[in-house]
Amino acid sequence: MIRPRALLLDFGGVIVQTGKRPSWAAELAAEVHGLLAGAGFDALTAEEVEGDIRAGARADSSWKNAASRRIAPEELTHRRFWAEFVAADWPDQARTLVTVEATALCKRMGELRSDRKIRPGTEELLAACREHAVTPAVVSNALCGAVHRDFLARTGLDRQVAAQVYSDEVGVRKPNPEMILLACRALGVDPADVWYVGDTHDRDVVCGARAGVGATVLMVSPSTDKMPYPVRQSPQATVEDPRGLLNLLEATWT
Repeated sequence: MIRPRALLLDFGGVIVQTGKRPSWAAELAAEVHGLLAGAGFDALTAEEVEGDIRAGARADSSWKNAASRRIAPEELTHRRFWAEFVAADWPDQARTLVTVEATALCKRMGELRSDRKIRPGTEELLAACREHAVTPAVVSNALCGAVHRDFLARTGLDRQVAAQVYSDEVGVRKPNPEMILLACRALGVDPADVWYVGDTHDRDVVCGARAGVGATVLMVSPSTDKMPYPVRQSPQATVEDPRGLLNLLEATWT
């Protein structure tokens, strides 16, 4: 394991633990239904809207699994998600309205869909990196990166990372190596001098290998064993949590 100049971290599963909120789709559907009603559209019930939101989310999940097999996948835009994955069979007025409000609706979906809390040891990890001249940054797939930015700002962790790269903001998604290469260019480091840390095989481990990073570290989360298919690439190390990652780093410092 090389001594890294930068530490690139995934968001969900590495920096934070996430838990799905069972009521998220009903809450979002009520807000979307209210948006439609405000524009004078009343041809869809809140229950119908909720059903299409849930169907769109499932279709999006399947699309992401398929995209991970591609060499350089692009990210799904907010507009396309709402126009094609959720509202494909809605009347023109309703589909147009959610399409023009797509970014705000994706952000609201991200806020409602999951509860987030910082993984224990994350603050200590980031502080130690700063003390040893290792620059931390975030590199993460996201339906709406603004949700992640808001979380980091609320918790103060945004002051501990030098850059944040989110797929919806840059137009590509892991395992496209450009996600990691963008972060490296922003930090002024060579990929061979960084560690990339993620919690999935098909997105994170593959992305690190394609980008040619100095080491890819797999951090175990509930998503780690949910592989849609096996991949050839393997991580250079596996850790259980941020404290395990810090122990791995400390070995390179001494």
